[in-house]
Amino acid sequence: MALDPLQALRGANRAAALPAAAAATGTLLVAGATGALGQELLRRLTGSHRFAHARVLACEPIRDGLRGVETYLAPGLPIAQWPLASADSAVIAFDPPRLYHDRERALWVPQPSDLPELARWLRACGVRTLAIVQPHDQGKLPEALKRGLASLDEQAVVANGFDRVILVRSARKPLNARFANPAERLAAWMLSIVRFMVPSSEQPVRASKVAELVDLALRIAPPGVHVAAPEVVWESAQGDMQAVVRRWLGLAG
Repeated sequence: MALDPLQALRGANRAAALPAAAAATGTLLVAGATGALGQELLRRLTGSHRFAHARVLACEPIRDGLRGVETYLAPGLPIAQWPLASADSAVIAFDPPRLYHDRERALWVPQPSDLPELARWLRACGVRTLAIVQPHDQGKLPEALKRGLASLDEQAVVANGFDRVILVRSARKPLNARFANPAERLAAWMLSIVRFMVPSSEQPVRASKVAELVDLALRIAPPGVHVAAPEVVWESAQGDMQAVVRRWLGLAG
């Protein structure tokens, strides 16, 4: 049977256009694929075709909507009692779900207090590379904690023995607060004036740029613990991200 030349050409074009897919290896596990940040991380990391498989933690059964992405149903038990799910790399993002997105309501949302136990579970699953994206209110993270481990929980994460731990401290706008009385509202208004004094390097960065930084760091970061301060995240979004990230990671060139 003769081969249709048009079909052959299409097949060759597909093979040439997807070299990364052929080389895709390993499994990525995402905890916290909610909010603008979580969704951008999921879209960016699964769209790069670098991972052969991707799993997203969910608390309710949902239909898998992205090619190559499946849900892992987290049982209603303490994390230490979850069945293991094999994975090589993992991303934890702390971004609340947008309640008007039905799909996001079904995803499992990590809380900062879950971090030590979740990291232990991920390590038991075989994860060697862990990226944590932790937004902080702009201008409120103490200078001494921007480039190092900010809490005992983060120290506990590192102690699990991951090959690589990537901590990204992105700035965010202060969350909307409810005030019990006019005095609290006045105090909040007076404090809001200080926000105009926050340096531009600590201003929030678009979720797509944060996701791009995480993707790049997962690609090229050497073994060890790497903490990106809000200034690094902001600078990487302004121009040559490759150069900024390589300098942050201590890579030559």
